[in-house]
Amino acid sequence: MTQPVSWEKYYQAYPINKKMIWLNNCGTTPASDFILEEMHNYLESAAQEGTESKTFIYSQIKSENQEILGRLINTKPGHIALLHNTAEGMNMISHGLTLKPNEQILLMEDEYPSNVYPWEHWQQKGVTLNFIPLADTPESFLDNVHKHITRQTRVIALSAVHWCTGMPLPLREIAVLCKEQGILLVVDGAQAIGHVPIDVDGWGIPFLSFSCWKWLLGPVGMGCLVIPNWALQHVKPLFKGPDSVINSHHYLPYRNELKPSAERFMYSTGNLADWVYARASLKMLDGIGFSRVQQRIYELAAYLSGLLRSRGFELPADKYTRNQPSDTWHTGIIAAGKPGLNLSQVVLELKQKGIIVRERSGRLRFAPHIYLAPEQLDKTAVALNTF
Repeated sequence: MTQPVSWEKYYQAYPINKKMIWLNNCGTTPASDFILEEMHNYLESAAQEGTESKTFIYSQIKSENQEILGRLINTKPGHIALLHNTAEGMNMISHGLTLKPNEQILLMEDEYPSNVYPWEHWQQKGVTLNFIPLADTPESFLDNVHKHITRQTRVIALSAVHWCTGMPLPLREIAVLCKEQGILLVVDGAQAIGHVPIDVDGWGIPFLSFSCWKWLLGPVGMGCLVIPNWALQHVKPLFKGPDSVINSHHYLPYRNELKPSAERFMYSTGNLADWVYARASLKMLDGIGFSRVQQRIYELAAYLSGLLRSRGFELPADKYTRNQPSDTWHTGIIAAGKPGLNLSQVVLELKQKGIIVRERSGRLRFAPHIYLAPEQLDKTAVALNTF
């Protein structure tokens, strides 16, 4: 029988809880004691042994991160390139594709800039950029996708979860549609990985890029690019470096044969300190079980959503769950609005009380994670009583 998780352990492991209630986990996340200890050990090792450390081995730490992430998103470790952020991965995909004038790229309305700016260069080459309108429900958004696909549509690039409303998009269905239509699907997974299920191999996703400092609790400045081997034919590497080619640890003679996996996009030395930080968080989350982590996030979000509703806030998810089972919209991002509120002032006053939230698209945005306690959500609700 599976043992229950002691969430109090993780509450105690996050020093930030002593002074703040951090509800911006879909933005950035704080460090835990697990990370502090691991980073201390890494720096001690680097100071005493340099790169000859037997504890912090570059290739081993890279592989461990890839293996945990591979299990999480159901793909092979070699399909994952460790980069810096979502935008870097998106640019590598966009600039590596071959498109023709009059072909079309579909993006999502009000998308985060990391999945818009990398595509703009195609407009100068005669390729059309169009935007799929948002919708109140995943099903309605899928209808909008159907309506905007034309014979010229070559690429659809969109987020798996909307960064302002928290609505999970019907990615599995869109992946099937793209496969049927011969369209390349590019997924911005920044708000999804570690938060909602993503099945790269099972759903046939050719391209995925995401950051690690949100739901994965990793370091700011680390991201991933995921390209299964079957999709490598569609994209050429934007850069070439020592680590792009086979037998990369042998520097001479020079080689032209690229690595037969997404690791060809890791063209040179990565940031080992970030990888150590990420490994500490990934091992913690993997040890709990990512499905348990996701369920806990949903539980906390549901609890906070109830508190917000009781104080007169309206949530976009309510338009959906009013006529649907409430368990069909799984998200840890809560967007809450209330007529007449000066949201910027609310965010500022909450911050002065040590409660960190954000304003997005005319609503307050909250995003709890597993290290928060329900009592902190109660305090947040009490603080909102004054508005």
